[in-house]
Amino acid sequence: MIFAKFINPWDKGSGGDKPERLDEILKKSQDRFVNLMNQVGKGNGKGSNGDGSGRYTPTGWKGLSLFAGIAALMWLLTGLYTLQPDEEGVVLRFGRYVRTAGPGLNYHLPEPIEALTKVSVTRINREEIGFRSRSGGMPRSYEKDDGEGQNIPQESMMLTGDENIIDIDFDVQWKINDAMKYLFNVRDLPGENTVKTAAESAMREVLGKARIADALAEERYNIEQEAKKLLQDILNSYNMGVEVVRLQMLRVEPPKDVIDAYRDVQSARADREREINRAYAYRNDVVPRASGEAAGIIQEAEGYKSQVVATARGDSSRFLAVYEQYKTAKDTTRKRMYWDTMEQTLKGMNKVILDAKNGTVPIVGIPELLAKKKQLAPKDQSSATDGNSGAGATDKKE
Repeated sequence: MIFAKFINPWDKGSGGDKPERLDEILKKSQDRFVNLMNQVGKGNGKGSNGDGSGRYTPTGWKGLSLFAGIAALMWLLTGLYTLQPDEEGVVLRFGRYVRTAGPGLNYHLPEPIEALTKVSVTRINREEIGFRSRSGGMPRSYEKDDGEGQNIPQESMMLTGDENIIDIDFDVQWKINDAMKYLFNVRDLPGENTVKTAAESAMREVLGKARIADALAEERYNIEQEAKKLLQDILNSYNMGVEVVRLQMLRVEPPKDVIDAYRDVQSARADREREINRAYAYRNDVVPRASGEAAGIIQEAEGYKSQVVATARGDSSRFLAVYEQYKTAKDTTRKRMYWDTMEQTLKGMNKVILDAKNGTVPIVGIPELLAKKKQLAPKDQSSATDGNSGAGATDKKE
C-alpha cells in the first residue's frame, strides 16, 4: 500500500532538506501507481488472479480500489491554484459565477465542475486614440512629426463647439476594479474595444461644447478632466467594472492647412498678455503714488476745513456777544461799532480834514505835515544855535 505525505513548501524540515514541490509529489504518485498497475496486471504470470483462472483475487480488487482512490485524489488535487498579488480569480460552477478569489493559494472543485479565470486587477492598460505608438509604450514626449507614432486621422479629427476642426491625440489609462463585471457584463467584438470607443465618444462630446481657443490654450486641463469624468460615467452605465486612471491630451493642433495662421493668433495672444501685464505693472506703480497724493490733499483740505469752521464759529460767537450788548445799549453799541469800523477802514490811509468854520481852506495831508514837521525840527534847532552865536559876536564888536 502506498502512502503520500504532504510537505509544506515553506517548511524546510527538521533535516534541512529542500521540500518537494506539489507537482513532484504528484509525478512520483503517478509513477508508483503505474508500477502498481503493472504488477496487478501481470500478477505472478498466471493471469489476473495469479492462478491462471481469469478471476480477480482479493489482492486484485484491492489494487483496483487503490487505483480508483489515487485517481480520485489526483483529480481533486487539480483544483489547487495560486493567484499572484496583482490577480483575482473568478470561479464558475457549470458556467455560472460562484465567487471571486484573492491572491494566494486557493482551491476550487476540479473541472468540469468548476473552472477558473485569472484576471489582473492592478495592471494599468492603455488605449491610444488618434495615433499608434510604434514602441507600444507611452513616449516621454510625444510629437507627431518625430516618427514615434502613426497618425490615425479617422480618430484624431474632431469638431469643436465653434465649428472648427481640431487634430487631437490622447491616451486613456485604465484598470479593472471588478473582475466578475469585466468578464461577464461586456464582451468586445472582434476588432472592437469598448474602453477606446467610449473614450473617443466622450472626447468628441466635450470638444463639441468647447471653443478651439480653449482646447489649444487655457482650458486644456479642464477638458481632460471633463472627458475623464464623462468616460467613467459611460463605463459605469455599462456596469463594466473598469476604473479610468488618467486621460491625457498629448497633442492638440489645428489641421496642417491652417496651422500657421493659428500660430500667428497664438503669438498675437501672447503679445496681448504681455501688454496687459505691462499695463498692470504700470497701474500698480501709479495708483499707490496717486493714492498717497490724494490722501495728502484730503488731509490738507480737512485741516483747512477745521480752520475755516473754527474761524467762523469764533466770528459767530463775537457777533452774538455784540448783539447781546446791542440789545441792552443800542446807541452806545452802534457808536462803538462805527468807530471800530472807521478805525479799521481808515487805518494807514491819507486823511483830509475840512474845517467848516474857516471856510474852504483845508488842512491837507495831516500825515505829510506831521512827517515834514519832524524833519524840520532838527533844522530849526541848528538855525537857532547859529543865530545866537552871531548875535554874541556883534555884541562884542560893538
